[in-house]
Parts: sequence; C-alpha cells; structure tokens
Amino acid sequence: MDKVELRRQLGNCLLALLPEQCKDKSRKACRNLISTEQFQSASIIMMYLSLPHEVDTSEAILHAWQLGKTIAVPKISWQQRHMIPVQISSLETGFSTGAGGLRNPVAGVPIPFGQIDLVVAPGLGFDRLGNRLGRGGSFYDRFFANKDVIASRCGLAFAEQVVDSIPTTEGDESVHFVVTDEEVIYCDGQKGA
Repeated sequence: MDKVELRRQLGNCLLALLPEQCKDKSRKACRNLISTEQFQSASIIMMYLSLPHEVDTSEAILHAWQLGKTIAVPKISWQQRHMIPVQISSLETGFSTGAGGLRNPVAGVPIPFGQIDLVVAPGLGFDRLGNRLGRGGSFYDRFFANKDVIASRCGLAFAEQVVDSIPTTEGDESVHFVVTDEEVIYCDGQKGA
C-alpha cells in the first residue's frame, strides 16, 4: 500500500474514534509516555500541540511542568517549511491557530536543538520498526535529519495507528520508540536509549 492510500485509511480510522474514546485513550497514552525512562530522565522535552483526532498531549505537558521540566513546542514557519522548538509556559495563551486547527506559538524562547533530550512526535501511523507516516509536510523528517538533534525520538499515537508496515522513501526519519494507549514499543533495541 502506498503512502497516499495508507494516509487515507488511517485518517478514516481516526475520524471513526468518538471524542470520549479519544479523551480516554489520550489519557492512557500520556500515562504510558510519562512512565518511560526517557520521559523521566529528560530535562527538556519537545512535544507537539495536538490537533483534533491526535493523542492529546496536555496531560503529559502538565505533568512535565509539575516535575520541573522545560517544554518546547514546534513553531512552524510555513514559508521556510521548517520548525523551531520554542519554550512555552502555558497551554492557554500565546498561540495563533492556523490551517486545520494547528496551534502555533506566537512568541517563545527558541531552544537549541542539541539541548533537547526527548522529542515526542505525532504521526498518522507508525510500525514496530519505528517508521513514521506523517501528514506529508516532512517537517519532522527535516527536523530529525538535523545533525544537532541528538534527542531520543518518540512517536505518540493511538493503538489503532500502529500498522504492520509503513512504506518509506529516502528522507524519511524513524523514531526510537512508539507509545500508545496500550503499550510502549521499543524499536531496534532502543530500550533505555
């Protein structure tokens, strides 16, 4: 199956989840993420701001702040087609809302790539090898390809988004582990990486 067809299939699968299911599954996924050694040991974590039908990261972000961790989120530059991690201290204010409901920080202190310990990335789908199917913009692929990014890479998804195989092409960047509402999948022997 090609990427276009798989994106369509996974998108439909996500749309079929009821809001209450998404909320419950998000809570479980966040708890599984919080329990990982990578989350516990990280000082600076880059998280995404959830779109509708994605795992809601709010609980994990709030928990990270309670533990005294720094949270960065992607500030998207649509013109330059890249993202910069910027520190946030609120989930309520300081965002503009763009295409498809994507929240983008208006301001925020940029965080040097090399200081980030853990990057939690969204995706439409993941496989057990850590291959990731994004929405087609390649923002995370370009970000992960930067030589300064040495952080552990986590894919956060609902269990329904884990498939047997994700088609890959040159330029696709994988994650080290995938966290869902049902399990933590370590890819390529990355446990404790």
